[in-house]
Amino acid sequence: MNLKKRLTILSFLQFFVWGAWLISLGGYMFTFEGDKCARGALVGATYGTMGIASLFMPAIMGFLADRFINAEKLLAFCHICCAGALYWAYTTTDVDQLYWVILTASVFYMPTIALSNTVSYSLLSKNNFEVQKIFPPIRVWGTIGFIVAMWIVDLTGWRSNHNQFLLSLIGCVAMAVFSFMLPPSLPAKANKNASLAQILGLDAFVLFKNRKMLVFFLFAFGLGAVLQISNAFADPFIGDFAADYKGYFAVEHPQLLISLSQISETVFILTIPFFLKKFGIKNVMLFAMVAWFLRFGLFGIGNPGSGLIFLILSMVVYGFAFDFFNISGSLFVEKEASPNIRASAQGLFMMMTNGFGAVVGGLAAGKVVSYFTKNVEGTCSGVKDWQSIWFVFAVYALVLAVLFMFVFKYKHNPKDLERISH
Repeated sequence: MNLKKRLTILSFLQFFVWGAWLISLGGYMFTFEGDKCARGALVGATYGTMGIASLFMPAIMGFLADRFINAEKLLAFCHICCAGALYWAYTTTDVDQLYWVILTASVFYMPTIALSNTVSYSLLSKNNFEVQKIFPPIRVWGTIGFIVAMWIVDLTGWRSNHNQFLLSLIGCVAMAVFSFMLPPSLPAKANKNASLAQILGLDAFVLFKNRKMLVFFLFAFGLGAVLQISNAFADPFIGDFAADYKGYFAVEHPQLLISLSQISETVFILTIPFFLKKFGIKNVMLFAMVAWFLRFGLFGIGNPGSGLIFLILSMVVYGFAFDFFNISGSLFVEKEASPNIRASAQGLFMMMTNGFGAVVGGLAAGKVVSYFTKNVEGTCSGVKDWQSIWFVFAVYALVLAVLFMFVFKYKHNPKDLERISH
């Protein structure tokens, strides 16, 4: 099997593992008996564990892969440990315990996203492939793997039971075995003069002294929160329509519907060069914030019956919202950071969005959902006012967009875009 096919399988398995439970976990947690009014806060906090893991584990594993251990072996080790955590998730019957289960799984899974990229980059470069040209089509198969796992979980009915973790566990084991079979990705020669800050990627924090970068990172933090909202509560939102829309497609197959978001993501990523050239980085990031407003607003007015079109449009908008900020933001960091700290600056960008933003977003979203979970005569009915919930999130995204438009000062220079895009 040639290298490109092997890396394609690697990418597929990497995100198959995540797709098996990431979107369905929130709905599954609401199936447990107990206080449903407080469940929203628990779900939000549980999704926030991925942000906690993203704060430190990618840096630690990256440090080990750079200096001591082959990246493919470290990748396999992390997936074996993640499989152990997923077995814990498969066997537990305590919903409160899932917080610690997912935290453990995230500690070992989140760094593998960067490690799998490192393995691919290393092997492609070693074999004289043009990485920027060859890797994107390989990475697309990661999204396909995520979608396939979602479809399996939906069509088998596993989204509402613990079998979703068993599927992910099998994917982890397959990923570990496959990683061990890859050619070696040897650690780079360590720079003996590197400071501890450089080793851990902390030297990029100097960027906070630049007002423009400080403002950008604050908005990256604010926008990073909205992704966890979408991941955690899209499935339980659609599932709550079951009583009034029994038999409707969206209720019977919510994962298939939600997977349109990932399909949209693969399509919109191809349009980014055009939008960047036409409108510039700032406007593209602004469009993404408006798209998040539409994502939540359309959820607020949608339903599985006559409002199905609004749910579908919300899924389509997701691809625009997710891709346009993450990629244009990454390009902005690439342009503004000095060459000696660009890698660390990208890590800081991910830390603000997938780390701090995800933690705060998960906790805040959970509080909002719990606040709008209705009580009847002093007892918890578990009924959620989803329209109010989504409108709160929509207003939040709109406020971010308006503030960004006036606070973030940046002048579009097409020549800079040409330099960093190639």
